[in-house]
Amino acid sequence: MSTLLIKNGLIVDTEWTRHSDILVDGSKIVRIAPHIDESRLPQGTDIIHADGLCVLPGIIDAHTHYHLVSRGTVTADSFEEGSKLAAFGGVTTVVDFADDNKESLLESLSERRHEMRPMAIDYALHQGVYGYRDDIQTELEEIRAAGCGTIKIFTTYRDVGYLVEKRDELKEIFRAASSLGIMVTIHCEDDKLIEEINAGWKGGHRPIDHAALRPAEVEAAAIRYVGGIAEEIGMSIYVVHLSSKAGLEAVRELRSRGVTVNVETTPHYLFLDKSRLEGEDGSLYVMTPPLRTPEDNKALQEALLDGEIQVVATDHCSFTREQKLSSDDCRTIYPGIPGTEELLPLINTFAHSSGKLSLSQVVNLLSTGPAKLFGLYPEKGVLREGSDADIVLFAPEWPWVLSSETLHSASGYTAYEGFNVIGKVVMTYLRGRLVMGDGIYLGISGDGRFIRAKR
Repeated sequence: MSTLLIKNGLIVDTEWTRHSDILVDGSKIVRIAPHIDESRLPQGTDIIHADGLCVLPGIIDAHTHYHLVSRGTVTADSFEEGSKLAAFGGVTTVVDFADDNKESLLESLSERRHEMRPMAIDYALHQGVYGYRDDIQTELEEIRAAGCGTIKIFTTYRDVGYLVEKRDELKEIFRAASSLGIMVTIHCEDDKLIEEINAGWKGGHRPIDHAALRPAEVEAAAIRYVGGIAEEIGMSIYVVHLSSKAGLEAVRELRSRGVTVNVETTPHYLFLDKSRLEGEDGSLYVMTPPLRTPEDNKALQEALLDGEIQVVATDHCSFTREQKLSSDDCRTIYPGIPGTEELLPLINTFAHSSGKLSLSQVVNLLSTGPAKLFGLYPEKGVLREGSDADIVLFAPEWPWVLSSETLHSASGYTAYEGFNVIGKVVMTYLRGRLVMGDGIYLGISGDGRFIRAKR
């Protein structure tokens, strides 16, 4: 068992910041104190002087799709490559997805866990549920016992079999999940409205048309729909990748009626708008829901500053430039962008520029908040004695530029090309082991662990 001492860093928690030393024995934090005498430690203790650096709990990207098989191809970032880019971004845990094979949720979960064994960072899973079955209660009990604390529901994609169409069946899934303490996360777009819009559409299907074919109103309608079901049952829900002002207003309506709605948004809905869909590279920026207007960006930014958004995650789903640009028809463009590595610097830069968001609040949005919501806390998401030694040494004022040259996704591009950011990860520790230091990746394939949800 190795011993690690991190000295004189500014430890950032959700409630306070203080200069302290952190002692790690093996995989756990064993002591935090203003001064730890290194002369009393075992010979061979690794001592890191973190003067001038912030010490953060490992970042949790609560929404990723690594090695996603989709539409006859596979995404650019494998589990090994996803682990690498995550480590460079200070991300020590991701929450990825298991598709529903519509035969057994437990088999679906087990298959995805088996696939993810090459991960070099830790991971949890959301289990997709793409249809009702008579034994749904039993199936959910099985995945709960196997360590999965969340399910993913779609209110769209009927054409590919993701949509639970009947309201009473969806309500039964919600009820069963709620009875087991399973969080229900929902991709909110109203499929019927989308089909109606598409049926009456007279325009083309360029990347920019994607925004008109799946407008903000379809997001708001779906949020009201699932929120109504949650209200009837008396349960909370989690809305993934909120993209619009209209969707935000729907959340506010539900909350005003007493419904607990946890909201996740992403950097691309905060900082990119649909003008990116125009031009020869428009296909690079196609994802679902589509990019919105600057007004939507501003509304979500203000909501983030006001505490209305609980989690910022990335929906990392990276195809190569060649894959993305192989079509300019929004119906066949591979949807999604990379984002895990860019998460912390983008949100730190926004916090700094706004002057209204502290680094402690950033830690809550990117680490502690998702850890608590998804049952990973206090093993993850906090710097505390007894917690996993997932530790990030972060230079909060370090200026640099996001580009395909400075980032590590196998996609070969970033949607934030040329963004000037401040804040750079210097070292990333996973359970006490250095996985990235001074620009060198040290992750070991297969060293990542499945983290069982404790919700």
